[in-house]
Amino acid sequence: MVCTNAFSALFARTLLRASAHASPVRSLSSLASTSTAHSLRSNLLPRTRIPCTNATTSAFSSKVTSQLIRSRFQSTAASAASTTTNAAAAVAPAADIVVKPIVGYWMLTISAMTFGIVVVGGMTRLTESGLSIVEWNLIKGMKPPRSQAEWEEEFAKYKQFPEYKILNHGMSLEEFKRIFYYEWSHRMLGRAIGAAFILPGIFFAARGMLSKNIARRSLIIGALIGFQGALGWYMVKSGLDEQLMQTPGATPRVSQYRLAAHLGSAFLIYTGAFMTGLKVLTDYSISKGAYQSLASAINNPVLKRFKGAAHGIVGLVFLTAISGAFVAGLDAGLVYNEFPLMGGRLMPPVDELFDSHFVHKDDHPTLGLWRNMFDNQVTVQFNHRVLATTTFTAVSSLFLYSRALPLPPHVRLGVNVLMGVACGQVGLGIATLLYMVPVSLGTAHQAGSLTLLTSALYLMHSMKKIPVLRKIPLK
Repeated sequence: MVCTNAFSALFARTLLRASAHASPVRSLSSLASTSTAHSLRSNLLPRTRIPCTNATTSAFSSKVTSQLIRSRFQSTAASAASTTTNAAAAVAPAADIVVKPIVGYWMLTISAMTFGIVVVGGMTRLTESGLSIVEWNLIKGMKPPRSQAEWEEEFAKYKQFPEYKILNHGMSLEEFKRIFYYEWSHRMLGRAIGAAFILPGIFFAARGMLSKNIARRSLIIGALIGFQGALGWYMVKSGLDEQLMQTPGATPRVSQYRLAAHLGSAFLIYTGAFMTGLKVLTDYSISKGAYQSLASAINNPVLKRFKGAAHGIVGLVFLTAISGAFVAGLDAGLVYNEFPLMGGRLMPPVDELFDSHFVHKDDHPTLGLWRNMFDNQVTVQFNHRVLATTTFTAVSSLFLYSRALPLPPHVRLGVNVLMGVACGQVGLGIATLLYMVPVSLGTAHQAGSLTLLTSALYLMHSMKKIPVLRKIPLK
């Protein structure tokens, strides 16, 4: 005859089939429920029939079967729950780590100190003080001369090099002290930046306060700071070369190529620290629910072209600043002190732009062109004018284009500030040229270039896509 447990098995099978098909699959959890049901059907029910010989055996068999079903149900349900959890973890995106604001303020402090050293470096160059310290001692060099004997010893070292012999012959000790302190201040500020980066960085890393992304960025910035110190001394050495004494008409000054690399490296450090600081603070604010009302406006596809143009402005500003370093390195600002014309023309004569003096007999044609582009004072100034005009035109065009776009308030503020700073920088550049590069205007113009870059970077950052989902702060 048919056993009682057979009816129980048939009932359990029917119940499971009904629960599995009660509703369509609409989510990961319902999908897991369906798979669980199939798993239960295949694992709960006994695969072999248990014949019923008598009432006692039937009751015992039914009890055993019930315990078997209950045991298999518990183990299968636990396995299915584990599978569901793993599947959900695989599908759901991991939450981004948001670093605490103090790390962002640390990065902004590094960028502010870098801004300061760029300004001091500009003053050091304009006062022709960069070659006053002829040695590089990381620790010993922190202490300036104090006694008269120490000053005399330092001055005697300076007298051995071309700048004193050619340009500053007859300089008094008091005059030497003035240029010495410019260079010493520049180097001390560099040491301060190194300490301000290393000490807090070690603390934050040891406390686990840096996400992988921020830690990676910090390592790159730290490497650039170390590289910048070595590059600075490498630049100074180019102006201490004794071969300058053997070259007729040579002017003791640092290589314009090394100067441009030194300034470019400083700009990269500033950019990295500034953008990292903004990222940390913005991500933390987003994790607290800020900017959500602006997400739809900033993420608007209509602004895609505007975002690309903002990135291009950053590149143009950087390139123009580097061309300015070549102008400074060659004292090219002392030729054609007029604007907008150059010698009464929009561009100087071709034989001045491509002077045969910079083309050697055995040179490849492109090498002569290269020398004129980067060694010829007239060509270098003309290049800077063209790049500056291009940058200002691009900023003005972006400003006009933004008038027709639905920009959020903070983005529109960024565009307006960028336009204002660009106008100020152009005015400073023209004034610096007309007044033959006085120290005050030259320093302000160099500071203005970094201010313009800051404005462009902020605008680029303000257009960053805002995620709608909140992030989890790092504890």
